[in-house]
Amino acid sequence: DAVLRSIGQVSRRVSSVEAAVAWYRDVLQLPHLYTYGDIAFFDVQGTRLFLSAIDEGAGEQGESVLYFRVDDIHAACATLTVEDSGVEEWMAFFSDPDGQHLRS
Repeated sequence: DAVLRSIGQVSRRVSSVEAAVAWYRDVLQLPHLYTYGDIAFFDVQGTRLFLSAIDEGAGEQGESVLYFRVDDIHAACATLTVEDSGVEEWMAFFSDPDGQHLRS
């Protein structure tokens, strides 16, 4: 059985929520859910993308956090702290308005 079921949310720090909303909505064509001041949310096929403006002392531009759904947090933690499996993965890179890399 898989330890991680899916990613529920990804948060990403941006320099301008307004510019990021326009880019994610207009360029990537992601459905915009809502914006509240310095935070905005998009739907990425059932995974929520949470964008927040950089606050002083609260992390760097482009910093991301992945929020995984799991059935048993203790079992997931124990399993994920073991050594890497060595699986190879190929990706393509592109940049957002802040020059931060995104991968596909």
